[in-house]
Amino acid sequence: MSNLTLKLREGLSQRIDMSPFTPAVLTGKQVNEIARTPLWLGNRQVETGELFAIDGKGRDQIVIQSDSDCLDRIGANMAGGSIRVEGNAGAYLGCGMRSGMIQVSGDVGPAGGCAMSGGTLTIEGSAGDFLGGAITGERQGMRGGTILLKGSAGDRAGDLMRRGTILIGGECGDYCASRMVAGSMVVLGQCGAQAGMGMRRGTLILTRQPDSMPSTFNDNGKQRLNFLTLLTQSFKDYPPFSDLQERGSQVYRWLGDLSCDGKGEILIY
Repeated sequence: MSNLTLKLREGLSQRIDMSPFTPAVLTGKQVNEIARTPLWLGNRQVETGELFAIDGKGRDQIVIQSDSDCLDRIGANMAGGSIRVEGNAGAYLGCGMRSGMIQVSGDVGPAGGCAMSGGTLTIEGSAGDFLGGAITGERQGMRGGTILLKGSAGDRAGDLMRRGTILIGGECGDYCASRMVAGSMVVLGQCGAQAGMGMRRGTLILTRQPDSMPSTFNDNGKQRLNFLTLLTQSFKDYPPFSDLQERGSQVYRWLGDLSCDGKGEILIY
C-alpha cells in the first residue's frame, strides 16, 4: 500500500478543518496540487503546504503526523480508503463516514464517529463527549459501522444511535447510550450515571455493575441469552473485547427506558 504523509510543521493556536483530505478526493492529484489545497485555519483559509510537509506518491492511505488536538473533521464523509493518524485528533473525527478505515494512535476530541453509517474507526487512546452521537440539530446519531475505542469515553456516548456497534475498553461518562434507537454498545470499564436514559431500543452491555440504575428501567433478573454467544464471537478480532466469549451468555437484564417504549435493554455480566 502506498502512502501520502502529511506532517504538521509547527504547533497550532487555531483549529484546522481537515475534511478536504480523504483518499477518494485526493485520487489523481499531484503533490503540488495537494500543497495548494486551501484549508480553513480559524476564520481564514491557508494553503496546505504552509501547514504541512507533504511526502509520498500514493493515495491509498493518508498518514497524518501530529500531536495537536486542533485537527478537526479528519475523514469527514469518507467513502473508502484508509487514514492513519499518528498522534491526536480533534473534534468530529470520521463524521458522516460511509466506508473505509480510520486509525488514531492517540486521543480524539468530541463527536468522534458522529452520524457515521459505515466503515471502522479505531482509537487507541480516549475520546471526548458524544462518541458515535448525532450532529448538532439532527435526530439520528451513528447509523452503521464499528467504533473501537481502547481508552475511555466522555458523556453521552452513543446518543441517538440508530445502528452499528460501539466498543469501549475503558470507562464511560454519564448518559451512556442516551436516547438510543437501535444498535449495540459494550463498555468494559465503569459506566457513569443515568446509563440508557431515554433509550427506545438497542442493547447496552456492561461488565461492571453501575452505582445505580435509572428508575425507569425494570429489573428482569438473571437470564441466559443465547444471542450473546453469536454477538461476542463477532468481537474475536477486537481484543480485549474478544475475552467476552469466556463470560458465557448469562447476564442480569434490565428493560427500559419505560418512559420511551421500554424496548431497550441493559445487560450486566
